[in-house]
Amino acid sequence: MDGQLSAPTQATSLFDQTVIPGDIIVDLPSVANLRVGSGLRQDCFELLAMKVGTLRYKKPNKYWLESSHKRYDPSVEDTILGIVVGRNSENFLVDIKSSSLALLPVVAFEGGTKKNIPKLEIGSLLYVRVVKANHGTNPELSCTDASGKAAQFGPLKEGYMFDSSTGLARMLLSTPTCPVLQAFDLQRFKIVIGLNGRIWVNASTPSMVVLISNAIMASEFLSASQQANMVKELTDQLQTRCSRTVGFITVNSKSAVVNSTS
Repeated sequence: MDGQLSAPTQATSLFDQTVIPGDIIVDLPSVANLRVGSGLRQDCFELLAMKVGTLRYKKPNKYWLESSHKRYDPSVEDTILGIVVGRNSENFLVDIKSSSLALLPVVAFEGGTKKNIPKLEIGSLLYVRVVKANHGTNPELSCTDASGKAAQFGPLKEGYMFDSSTGLARMLLSTPTCPVLQAFDLQRFKIVIGLNGRIWVNASTPSMVVLISNAIMASEFLSASQQANMVKELTDQLQTRCSRTVGFITVNSKSAVVNSTS
């Protein structure tokens, strides 16, 4: 199989279905590059569910359970939003909504060396990639892609960050484009979605930032048509109130970076 894993029939029948702890997802042959994501555990030649969730599969060989939680369970190659909460000589300490802080090596930036360490303040918001996620140890992060390039990773400045569930984050990142995002003009704002349930939004005005953030937060349990109707209603309300002053968003310093453009 050249190291590739086709989805076995047993697993295929469970795709997009709810599984519970102890369920055997599939009997697996020994595959060197099997990727086991959040909520699953490989036990010899069996792939077992460790929690309640919806089974997902991505070609060629990644399995994970999708569930809606406030706490994030790190998985390698996840792209997430983290907040710098400290630093030592080797690492930045980053809050990623997990049970433990993550480590971001001071050299884990494009062209990073110990003589060229980025100046990140406490509270800085970062878009990062998970590179290590072993139980019992702190997750490790990077601000580069697999080739060592910065790509889209790094500090996020201005804008507004808010917390959601991990389930909502995955819904927003799904293909095709999530209805609540499709209903907006994507050219009018920027959005970065972390699989850990943190979402950053920036737009031309504070009122648009508020509208988009509120619509996203309210969309998790709405149908596609309900999401579209909600966005239209909020947009209409904003247009009728465009002459009024929009209240400032207030957040605590631990959970967001705010400096909306006007």
